[in-house]
Order: sequence, then structure tokens, then C-alpha cells
Amino acid sequence: MGLQPIILTAYTDENYTSAIDGLKYKTMINPDSITWQRSIEYNKKQPPNTSSPSQKFKATPSDQLNFDIVIDCTGVVDPNRLSMNNEIASLEKTVFTFNGKIHRPNFIKIQWGQGFNFNGVLDSFNTTYSLFKPDGTPLRAKVSLHFSLYVAPKTVKKLDNSTSPDITHLVTVQQGMTLPQLCRNVWNNDSYYVQVARYNDLNKFRNLNGIETLLFPPIIQPL
Repeated sequence: MGLQPIILTAYTDENYTSAIDGLKYKTMINPDSITWQRSIEYNKKQPPNTSSPSQKFKATPSDQLNFDIVIDCTGVVDPNRLSMNNEIASLEKTVFTFNGKIHRPNFIKIQWGQGFNFNGVLDSFNTTYSLFKPDGTPLRAKVSLHFSLYVAPKTVKKLDNSTSPDITHLVTVQQGMTLPQLCRNVWNNDSYYVQVARYNDLNKFRNLNGIETLLFPPIIQPL
């Protein structure tokens, strides 16, 4: 299969269903490492007459994804990609530039091979140039990218349904899996696939190609 580049694809919608034609950036050199950060915030106010602060849950911030990519326009990596200006412009237009049609920068899907997917929005874009022609034209750059996970407000509302007797699960769909199999993984019971299909507006439950995540609703299990 050969080297698989990281692919950054621009979307116009928060559900990541409408990719923008021509706005897809493929890395020239993949990063040495990727940091996917998850955190939990607590209110640490110390109650009166106590010796230490209480750890009262406050919020779960968005996941953070950080990585560096190297753009090399010397011709050694790719003889067809020799313009640093074109590379930076293409990457900027995909992940950074304000999109007037949606009144914000684009939504970005980050993919690496079959197993790595991250739907997010750009937080920062920092470029460090490290090699130049005698006339000052840059030949190599390191671009540090920082993304935050994006979840549509309707999805957040479902996930935050605090009145539910059970929790809502956001499940990643692995290639080849069916809805009954996923139900068996979550609840050890595959009989709930009809409710899950209805909850996600699905008209299929075996072939889930093209579907990356599903919401598994709160279900009261029989005693």
C-alpha cells in the first residue's frame, strides 16, 4: 500500500457530510508524533472549615489534537511540489482561511490510513522556516497545527441528556462492523439495534460504510 499521508479535508457543515471540492491537503512528510489530549475540569474551591478543596466536576473540555508537519520543497521528497508559497496557501485555504459561505473557517476532518479519524476545527497554525535559497526563498518549513474536536450542538445536547436513566454513548464505527455487533459491544445485547437505527435516522444496520460515529441512546435495561 505504501506510505499513507495524513489527509486534511475541508467541510462546510458541522456534521461532516459536505466536503469542499479541491480543499484537501496531503502531507509531504508525516509527523513523528501526534498528541491527542483529553482533560476534565473540576471546581477546586475549598469548602469552609475543611482542610483541602473538593474536586467537584465542572466540565469536560473538547479533545485537543496537536502535531507538526514538514513541508519540503527541495525536490527530494516530491519533485512535483517545489513551491513553498503554493503549499502554505493550499494548507491555509483548507484549514485556516475564513469561508464567507459559512461565515467561519472550515470544519476539518483529519485522517491517517484506516484507523485515525478526528473531526475538528483549527485553533492555531504556526510556521517555522528552516532552509532557504540564496535569494531568501524558503525551501523547508515546519507547520505546528492545533485542532479542537468539534461535536455538533444537537449531538452535544443528546450526550448531555442529564435526565436519562442511563448514559449516551458516542461510538466509533469500525470498518466491517454491523449495528447488532456494535450493540453487543456496548450493552452485551444485540437486540437494541432497531432503537439505535431509529435514533440515528438510519435505514440500514448491516452495511455501515461511510458512517464514522453513532450515538447509542440511553436504554432502560429490563430487570
